Amino acid sequence: MDKDSKEALQVAKELTAKFIETRTVSPGNFAEVFPAVYKVVREAIDAETENSVCGRESITLDADRHAVND
Repeated sequence: MDKDSKEALQVAKELTAKFIETRTVSPGNFAEVFPAVYKVVREAIDAETENSVCGRESITLDADRHAVND
């Protein structure tokens, strides 16, 4: 498993755990929700990696939710 996959797995686990803690997701449907969360996280990492490789600036959001160039 490569570094990006490991990071995506860790983030997806943490996000899913938070969803369960906040009762957004029940533990009973973890198996249904986790793959979808992992997929979104992995796609975000892949998109960011692609932007970095292509030399494009990445866009992030600051605490006030305004777009800021890195």
